[in-house]
Amino acid sequence: MGELTFFLGLQIHQSDEGIFICQTKYMKELIKKVRMSNVKALGTPMSPATSLDKDGEGKSVDESKYCEMIGSLLYLTVSCPNIIFSVCRHARFQAASKESHLTAMK
Repeated sequence: MGELTFFLGLQIHQSDEGIFICQTKYMKELIKKVRMSNVKALGTPMSPATSLDKDGEGKSVDESKYCEMIGSLLYLTVSCPNIIFSVCRHARFQAASKESHLTAMK
């Protein structure tokens, strides 16, 4: 069958130094799916000082779409552990997601 190179969205590279896993292809497809191909990337996913509140007055967004984005980002934590904090912080608002939460997540 040959050397394993791709499995469940994980790109696998085996060499003498070890086995390396990345999700570049999955990440690019996710960015294209949420139509964010032309945005500027940030070095830090989310500052711990960023405040996310309940936002009872904000405009509601499609909860299924918001949950889908959270799930996709949680899957990315396999190879990008630096986003766990921000993804989990946004996951708290899945039941009552507002535009402010969606904007902060993007």
